[in-house]
Amino acid sequence: MGTFDISQPLNYKWQFMRERLGILLHERGSCLHLWDIDPATCGVDITKMSLFKEADVIHLHWVNQGFLSLKILEKILNSGKPIVWTMHDSWPFTGLCHSPIECRGYEQQCGNCPILASRGDNDWSRRLWLRKQQLWGNGRGKSKLAFVACSQWLAESARRSSLLSGHTVIDIPNPIDNRLFAPRDKGEARRSLGLPEEMRLILFSAFNVNAPIKGLHFLREACNYMVGEDSSLRERFGIICAGKEAETLTADASNPWPVEVFPMGYVTDPKRMATIYNAADVFCIPSLQENLPNTIAEAKTSGVSVVGFRVGGIPQMIDHMNDGYLAEPEDAADLAKGLHWALWEADSRALAELNRTNAVAQYSETRVAERYLKLYASLKNEE
Repeated sequence: MGTFDISQPLNYKWQFMRERLGILLHERGSCLHLWDIDPATCGVDITKMSLFKEADVIHLHWVNQGFLSLKILEKILNSGKPIVWTMHDSWPFTGLCHSPIECRGYEQQCGNCPILASRGDNDWSRRLWLRKQQLWGNGRGKSKLAFVACSQWLAESARRSSLLSGHTVIDIPNPIDNRLFAPRDKGEARRSLGLPEEMRLILFSAFNVNAPIKGLHFLREACNYMVGEDSSLRERFGIICAGKEAETLTADASNPWPVEVFPMGYVTDPKRMATIYNAADVFCIPSLQENLPNTIAEAKTSGVSVVGFRVGGIPQMIDHMNDGYLAEPEDAADLAKGLHWALWEADSRALAELNRTNAVAQYSETRVAERYLKLYASLKNEE
């Protein structure tokens, strides 16, 4: 089995910039949805590579932002090789968006796209949807194609899309390295990061902490609820924040958080991220929509309980009031209730052991690999 990385060549970087420029031109210079959509107009032709030609099975993951164009996907689908496509968002079964939020246009043919703020059926999303239908809709193409969703929620959404009618759609979670992400001494972790040892600490982590879909404002509101109910809590707990723009949480002195915030910045080192999990008492994910977040699996594998909204794939990962807490969507008061439960009411040692046990059973690399090998074999047997 071989792998290749096309993220470094100058060719890829040029394709990436060309595609983003095309979106800017289509959107008349607006960057508002620059990362929310992908027309797949540019890409690198991997079918010419020796590893592609030698492969028995092609396994696609993230294909966007200049990696693979629709034209190259057509070549792959016509190669005759069995193909597994792991979906990390909704793009493979929508016209052009990564996350449709409340929109259900993808179940038919897209059009009237709310992201594009279009007012007609035959918009960019409809035209791209029809192009995808030509390539892989209704089981078309010479290759046997199976789609894998990282969560039950995403798999259910994918099955509702007419684009994937006639295709196999199953759910297999992302694997987690349970040797790297493992329970370790909390005091030692906090000392290494310069964090207070006496406080209860809530971890919030996102690629960009201020992205609206990540719901940071709900965590802030939940903290206000907790401090409003008991002012003594103001000095008893704090927030660890990891991700781009984490420093902005402490930058506005005129509008401070109700509790102390400890920004970690954008973390690229997995070992440092593992240490941050170990420093936390609870991980909070107040997102408005999620697939099957690696952050939850990493936290649980590290023995950290999770509090989040009952949205997307999150309910698949949290056993409510057993190993974590599921708050009602966009309900900051319920989120506060869950955080209080995890920090002061539940048995922290029992929670840590249960989270670790449950996570290893579901997300270990060995378990996930076994399920993929079974899928590869099934596709080969159908040739």
